Amino acid sequence: MALELSCSAFNEGGTVPKQYSCSGEDISPPLNWSGVPIKTKSLALVMDDPDAPAGTWVHWVLYNIPAEVTSLPAGIPKIATVPNIGTQGNNDFRRIGYGGPCPPPGKPHRYFFKLYALDTTLNLNPGTTKVAVERALQGHILAQGQLMGKYGR
Repeated sequence: MALELSCSAFNEGGTVPKQYSCSGEDISPPLNWSGVPIKTKSLALVMDDPDAPAGTWVHWVLYNIPAEVTSLPAGIPKIATVPNIGTQGNNDFRRIGYGGPCPPPGKPHRYFFKLYALDTTLNLNPGTTKVAVERALQGHILAQGQLMGKYGR
């Protein structure tokens, strides 16, 4: 099954607005989704940049999002546990929460927001890594979807 993931600030393949980048306010964008399977226990979200010079760069790790949640407002606080939202991991900036697009000058990079509907909640501590989250969700994915935006400086 596929989840439909969207953002009111940019369309699939469109430009991520500056306010959601390190050149702006560096706040997380608003996200919406639909198509969550009935047996979903939680959702997990990962945002990364496969075009980064040193390899895929992780910008956001958010998991144990309650199954009934169908959207995230802009500007999720950069704290480990966000009430009624979920638990955040460390990004590759070595910080908890969202770290916006921050590519070197040149060709725009692609930023993938990947959402997973899971048949479980993840027994992981706040501040965990994308690798640990992706390992933990294996065998538990009921549906997934993604949204890609571009940003360049």
